[in-house]
Amino acid sequence: MNLPQDIVYVGVNDKSIDLFEGQYVVPNGMAYNSYAIVDGKTAVMDTVDARFRHEWLDNVDKALGGRKPDYLVVQHMEPDHSANIAAFMEAYPAATLVSSAKAFAMMQNFFGTAWEDRRIVVKEGDTLPLGKHELTFVAAPMVHWPEVIVTYDAASKTLFSADGFGKFGALDAEEDWDCEARRYYFGIVGKYGAQVQALLKKAAPLQIETVCPLHGPVLQGAALANALAKYQIWSFYEAETDGVFVAYTSVYGHTKEAALKLVEMLKARGCPKVSCADLARDDMAEAVEDAFRYGKLVLATTTYNAEIFPFMHTFIDHLVERNYQNRTVGLIENGSWAPMAAKVMRAKFEKSKNVRFAENTVHVKSALSDSSRKELEALADELCAEYVARADAAKPANDPKALYDIGYGLYVVTTKDEKGKDNGLVVNTVTQVADNPVRVAVTINKLNYSHHVAKQTGAMNVNCLSEDAPFDVFKRYGFQSGRSADKFEGVEGVTRTSNGLAVLPRHVCAVISLKVEQYVDMGSHGMFVCSVAESRVLSSAPAMTYAYYQANVKPKPQPADGKKKGWVCKICGYVHEGDTLPEDFVCPLCKHGAADFEPLS
Repeated sequence: MNLPQDIVYVGVNDKSIDLFEGQYVVPNGMAYNSYAIVDGKTAVMDTVDARFRHEWLDNVDKALGGRKPDYLVVQHMEPDHSANIAAFMEAYPAATLVSSAKAFAMMQNFFGTAWEDRRIVVKEGDTLPLGKHELTFVAAPMVHWPEVIVTYDAASKTLFSADGFGKFGALDAEEDWDCEARRYYFGIVGKYGAQVQALLKKAAPLQIETVCPLHGPVLQGAALANALAKYQIWSFYEAETDGVFVAYTSVYGHTKEAALKLVEMLKARGCPKVSCADLARDDMAEAVEDAFRYGKLVLATTTYNAEIFPFMHTFIDHLVERNYQNRTVGLIENGSWAPMAAKVMRAKFEKSKNVRFAENTVHVKSALSDSSRKELEALADELCAEYVARADAAKPANDPKALYDIGYGLYVVTTKDEKGKDNGLVVNTVTQVADNPVRVAVTINKLNYSHHVAKQTGAMNVNCLSEDAPFDVFKRYGFQSGRSADKFEGVEGVTRTSNGLAVLPRHVCAVISLKVEQYVDMGSHGMFVCSVAESRVLSSAPAMTYAYYQANVKPKPQPADGKKKGWVCKICGYVHEGDTLPEDFVCPLCKHGAADFEPLS
């Protein structure tokens, strides 16, 4: 172990333990780490599990070379680190305890005393000078108990990180750090991602070259950089590895068959990584680890007592209580007479953030059939679609649908022509492009009358539509030309900004008055780069997005006659009748091209 000068390891390895915290299988044991800082004054960092009292005290005595310790710093009160506080205080009656106020309250609970006459209570930013080493304390509440502090030594650029950056396994275990650190993190710390992020932010300004955790190896160099990168991913609940984890329970083998068949299908489609676990037989903590590791999860289980099989119930509980989020979840249910599993599993995630369910759910009725195999194929296709697309990314492609994933809002741009006539136009291309000075770009099709007016007058208002805007707003301002129609006819309650341009009376959450500073010819469109003359928030209603409009506002087009053939504009709903659509066709209403049309069903 390569520790900085004056820091000595005094911890122990536990090779006899079978279950850590009574639940986590640790085939390679555990390390209970403790460190001694030998300076003008000496400090011991934490104790170890009660079963190793004498071994630890011997290690302390040897490290100090017969000197008596001045301080015992207690960063965390879990018994695997604090059990020997009383033994230490008895062995060294002149020593002083250093810890947080909450930790001393817990000592009263554990030991019946809080050593009021032999203690120093520290908080965020407090320091403890030892000589050339000076310890600075950083509060780390709920990483993963409320009393936790971590300690920074600037002289050696060392962070004593309490349970942070720990892992399962004794120090001499030859095993991958990532795997056992990940299982440790999500099993023990996983619920507290926000608190871990807060601690990482506090640690970011510090010059840290060594991390000394209370479990697992000391981290330096490339190992430390890897650990920091992993903690960023884990604490933000991001997917670490592309792939799918399939977790199943099975009573008589039919659900298992479906799960394993899906695994085959995923691999055949080029899924980068597929992992699979039988929740009744495999380690539950490993399964939790894999669920957080991969970006996609498939749950397969039977309906059981009008619910789901107990091991699946427990597994989902483990995920939800650890803030499982930002994942895609596919479902396979089995039921012979009243299948409920998919419904129950969905409901258990109802409070989870950003969990998206796959569109294809597999329904097994007792055993796999042709129908359920087709559903498995559809689920495999859906889960692997992005991987297939990435694999083909180097090949020539020109799919205009990719542009639909660019985020758009929806706005009514109001202008006034030189005759004093108000005009309005629905657009989805308004963007702030600079903030010093503030500049907003508005792009308008050259065929629109508003483009002509804006070039003439150099002024416009952007009315930001809210989600309550009905389809009539889009028909009024988007499906007719302002040259031939009065778009404000019959509109009551119109107000105006200082530039004299109209503000819609309803369904607007904000208005921005713009002065054109620059015009850029973009081919079919013109871009107006504008300064902001005035900006007002009009309501707290959510702003309308293009995606919201497509899903919730725009009517689903229906053919006037079931026998007619044609093409429908996905933007505004205009129907062009005919067997074919010319490549250069432009929608007469919204001015979008042929790429935005689809066959009329």
